[in-house]
Parts: sequence; structure tokens; C-alpha cells
Amino acid sequence: MPVLDAHHDLQHPVEDDPAWSESYYFNCYDPVSDAGFFTRIGVRPNEGTIDSHFALWTPSGDVAHLRKVCEQTTMVDRHLEAGPVAYDMIEPLRAWRLTASGDALLQRLDGSGEVGTVAIAADIRFDALSPAIGADGQGVAQRDASAAATSATVGKGHLEQAGRWTGWVEVAGERFELGDARGNRDKSWGPRQWGGPTMWRWWSINIGGDAFGEGLHLGGIRIGSAGAPDLHRGWVWRDGAHASVTEWRIRTEVAGDGFTQKVVHLDVLDKAGRETNLRGDVLRVAPLPRSQGGKVTIVNEGLTRWTLLDGPSEPGGAAPAELATGYGIAEYLHQLDADGRPIVPVT
Repeated sequence: MPVLDAHHDLQHPVEDDPAWSESYYFNCYDPVSDAGFFTRIGVRPNEGTIDSHFALWTPSGDVAHLRKVCEQTTMVDRHLEAGPVAYDMIEPLRAWRLTASGDALLQRLDGSGEVGTVAIAADIRFDALSPAIGADGQGVAQRDASAAATSATVGKGHLEQAGRWTGWVEVAGERFELGDARGNRDKSWGPRQWGGPTMWRWWSINIGGDAFGEGLHLGGIRIGSAGAPDLHRGWVWRDGAHASVTEWRIRTEVAGDGFTQKVVHLDVLDKAGRETNLRGDVLRVAPLPRSQGGKVTIVNEGLTRWTLLDGPSEPGGAAPAELATGYGIAEYLHQLDADGRPIVPVT
């Protein structure tokens, strides 16, 4: 996966597919305040909409959601706004400002299923810690069935980068300043059909580093498509340079429902010949159901504490030494059958 230049933070040519989308996503967690967020704005000009979602990890252990769908028939890029959520580009691929404010749906994550409302607000800034790494697949013929299926349903182009966050968030009038916040962002362009992939496992990992080029940052996806092998895509930023991921080796410990991720054992192989070994302890999972084209999809967004290990962890084996810790996301997408079970078992 190459480093992309700044024009990829602007809009891309819109193709004829009705599900064409150009979307911007950001995530953040600050262990000092125990607050963070994940947020997305998607422009779907052929459908005539722009949609926003801002989900705040609250210090109470819950998540509060602001959502809005608005009319939008033309592309926008430097200022994106849908209801209570707005993104402003300060400098392409370097800095963004995000704001949000409104009465949010409070999703309690204690297993009670209770919901309520709470006033939230945010004024936050993203500054890049790594270059944007990805690929622009527009006008490019995909070489294999897995890549072709993914480009037809998830997106033709994609970029990701790590960053540091500053600013504040508010919950019920109480303000929390971000003290040591990191996160990744991504951008996708192309057809987006949530019911397209059979599953995906997506990672956002930041360990250490407080200046451009420092720290360990990873991101990427393992994604399944019907009738094709899983596609492995991603990047590792380490020692001031990047390498593409060749394989995500995953072993997941799940909750009592059989598919909600609780602990992730992740061994990452890259084209530099390295193996990065990680353990992810999932702190909170926000289930995000979606329905499109008669399919029921659930995206389990997992706030995760990541630990860098000095070797792989094997079931029943000696625990490897812990080298450093950080935070990020372990996101599991499932397509559900008629009984509400994933069509692809979690491994």
C-alpha cells in the first residue's frame, strides 16, 4: 500500500453506481479522561444524501449517539455537515477540526439494554502522526476475485492514517479536556453496500509516540466475500517508515453470545518481513445494527486496549512479555442469519 498525496483528501470522481459513497471516519480514545469517540460522515450523491454519526465513549462506560441524514446531491470535501455534526479540513492529510452538539441517544453497555438521552458536545482537532497510506482503485482492474468483490461493495479507494487529538468533549454539561488522545482516521470512496461482505475484522491501533514519525501505528482489515478467500489489507508505521500488511492472523475470545469480541490475539505479518504480536482487551462494545437490501448486518465497534508482546500468544502456552500498551478499535462486522447468528463463525 503506497503513501498517498494530499489530493486524496478531496472529493473523487463520482461514478454511476447508485450506492456510490465518499466517507470520512475518525476515532479517538483518551485514557486520561476515559473519553473518546468514533464518527463518520458519508456523502452519497447518487442517492441525494449526506449522513452523519458521532458516537461518544462516555467516562461512565456507555456510548452516546448523534445521527442525522440530510439532503445532499453534490459532492463536498473541505466542509462536511449533516445536522449536529460537522468536519472542517484545516490542511489536507494533516489536520481536521470536528464539532458536534445535541441531544444524543444514550446506549448503555452494561447489558441492561436500557436507552436514554443525554446532551453532548465536542470541539476537537486531529493532527496527523503518520502519512496517509492506502490505494486509489478508480480506473484500475482488480487482479483477484477477493479484491474485485470488495471494490464493488465496500469501496474502490481507501486511505488511513494515525493522529493525535486535542480539544474537549462534554457530557450532560460536564467538560472533559483530552489529555493524551490518539486515534486513526480513514477515508473511502466507491460503492458502499453494508450487506456486501460476508464479514470483516477491522483494526485501529496506536501505541506510543507523540510526534510525527514516532510510535507504533497499525490499521487495516481482513474481509470476507462469498466464494472468494479473505482479503488482507493494512499497514504498519514503525521506526519512521511504513510496510504493507500481508496477513492478519486472528484468534478471538468471545462473550457468552458466541460472537461478541472480548479478547483479540493478533499476529500481523508485513512486507518488511516483520511479525508484530498484539493482544487486544476489548473494554466496551457498541453494537451498531444496519439493514440494507433485506440483509441484517451488525457492526460491533470495540474500544480496545492493545498490548505489544514479544511473541505470539498460544492457547495454554506461556504468556509472552508485555512491551508497551496503547488503545484503538477492534471492529467486527457480521451478516446475520434468520436466527440472528453470524453466517461466518468468529475465529
